[in-house]
Amino acid sequence: MKKSLYLSLIISCISFSCQSSTTRNKNQQKSVIPVEQPAKKILTGADQTEKYLPLLKGKKVGLVVNQTAQINGISLVDTLQARGVDIRAIFGPEHGFRGDADAGEKVGNYIDKKSGLPVISLYGKKHAPSKEDLKGIDILIFDIQDVGVRFYTYTITMAYVMQACADNNIPMMILDRPNPNGLLIDGPILDPKFKSGVGMHQIPIGHGLTIAEFAQMVNGENWLENKKKCELQIIKLANYAHGMRYSLPVKPSPNLPNELSIYLYPSLCMFEGTAISQGRGTTYPFQVLGHPLLKGKYQFHFTPVSIQGMSKQPPLENQICYGIDFRETDIEKTRKQDKLNIKIILDLYKAFPEKEKFFTPFFNKLAGNDILMQQIIDGKTEEEIRKSWESDLKKYKETRNKYLLYN
Repeated sequence: MKKSLYLSLIISCISFSCQSSTTRNKNQQKSVIPVEQPAKKILTGADQTEKYLPLLKGKKVGLVVNQTAQINGISLVDTLQARGVDIRAIFGPEHGFRGDADAGEKVGNYIDKKSGLPVISLYGKKHAPSKEDLKGIDILIFDIQDVGVRFYTYTITMAYVMQACADNNIPMMILDRPNPNGLLIDGPILDPKFKSGVGMHQIPIGHGLTIAEFAQMVNGENWLENKKKCELQIIKLANYAHGMRYSLPVKPSPNLPNELSIYLYPSLCMFEGTAISQGRGTTYPFQVLGHPLLKGKYQFHFTPVSIQGMSKQPPLENQICYGIDFRETDIEKTRKQDKLNIKIILDLYKAFPEKEKFFTPFFNKLAGNDILMQQIIDGKTEEEIRKSWESDLKKYKETRNKYLLYN
């Protein structure tokens, strides 16, 4: 009887232990997997070769691509060449075709050693393919990873290319890619008076669109000259919605080296229009902020140095900068933010001892107006600044809804 009772207790304990372990495992799994995690793997437009290779058969093809145009780690150019696609030219944006040029560095034309194809720069003397460049090309493919921010130049490159295609009656195929900042729709709308190489369209700083959705907006809002329309062939993403987390397999540009930098970039890039360093010249750009004059106000410090392939001549080179380290920021919380962090710029302006030297003229180009700078100088609160954006953002969101391809 005692033996039977003893065995019964052991079996009961083992059963309870297994149930507890199962419960713990389930809870642990729920805690580490984001709610937005897709049931199926997100497939980029480029991944879905079965949808577009038949459309390229017998055609002479041009490609607007950079290092992000890959399929399973292999360049789209190499993949298409291996499949027998007749590629006639590659058009490279800012940072070049292989993505190793500094921000703003002018890149010339050259022959790509690996593919043997001519590479025509769209970030130097010209912004769009010329009629001569497009001679003999039947279709142009655009495949570049964007990060969903107005002053990130790839949407501007795309609009210029759309204009060239519309002018020369050449269709453009877009292989869509996710927007890693897909939840961010915030900031002042660009005032046309401040149109520049870092802002062309009347959109907020965070536009909340994929590259293909943006192209549809360019057409739909008549942003091409003479209200022309570019014929678009869009290869949509599969298994994607705007709130999903998507870890980019390739860094989109030399100074966005990881996920955190991409999520912080919309807010921290505004400091490129100030005296503050954003960490260019370190291995963690757009994850720190600092300046020598902030010594004594902040303990954290870093020293920008020349780094080949990232920043050859960084601002404040070889000077000790004191400021803020964001590298321990909760990455998932940062990803889910749907608003710019303007408190940082308000705080650093207050802390900066030589306020007349804090801003540079470039700040207004990044902001897209001359209002935000004046609001900061006048001591406006974050709430007051956000209030001034509300009406325009509401109108933009209504416009955006017309061009969405995904939830």
